[in-house]
Amino acid sequence: MSYSPVPPTSAARPAPQPVDERLTPAYYLQAAGLGPVERVLRCCPSVFDIKGAIALALDVPEAAGLLPTSGGLIEDGADLHGRVIVQEGARIEAGARIVGPVLICSGSVISSGALVRDHTIIGPNCHVGFGAEITRSLLAGGCLMKHPSFVGDSVIGTGVNVGAFTTTTALRCDGGPVTEPATEQITVTLDGRRISTGQTKFGAVIGTGVALPAGTVLAPGTLIGPGTVIYPRTLLGGVLPTGSRVR
Repeated sequence: MSYSPVPPTSAARPAPQPVDERLTPAYYLQAAGLGPVERVLRCCPSVFDIKGAIALALDVPEAAGLLPTSGGLIEDGADLHGRVIVQEGARIEAGARIVGPVLICSGSVISSGALVRDHTIIGPNCHVGFGAEITRSLLAGGCLMKHPSFVGDSVIGTGVNVGAFTTTTALRCDGGPVTEPATEQITVTLDGRRISTGQTKFGAVIGTGVALPAGTVLAPGTLIGPGTVIYPRTLLGGVLPTGSRVR
């Protein structure tokens, strides 16, 4: 007698757990009209999924069907390594260094002396200036990062200004010597609950229109809602809802 297993019914499958609104990409930025950025974020129920979606899009672009073709301006003297997609209307200046896989969207400028490292998407109309370094991150669109600063393992919303010498930190260093690869997962505390990001390196999510003052250091797992006003300070962390004011 042959036996064919009966596929489980929808009633037998566990229902997906709802994602808190404050952990969704839509809480921090509106991706409509941002081209490839919109297509990547469409795959992400929570902000913790964005790094994985970027990696899929950049490592397997044919399968993901998310990326445009190159056609932008790459000046003589620009230092490019690996797969670097420069969308039409984007410009890479002489003296900039880019280590792929990386996507630079239309209207963005990567200036001389900037460093853009692997698994990064620079959305439309961003400006990355001298001394700025970005890795494993998304700049959604219209972002200004024109001065020496560092963004890693992070999501920067539309119209965000990253002040000079601002730094995201993505690695826990409270458990003894730092090791590579990292082993301690980054967590976020929301309403008294510790929520794992599922990642050992997770920097910050910065909502639309936020200006990060010069010299700000963001702790791992920092979430800043749109329209938050941040006064000059040295260290910032935690979950800041939309419209917060931080002195």
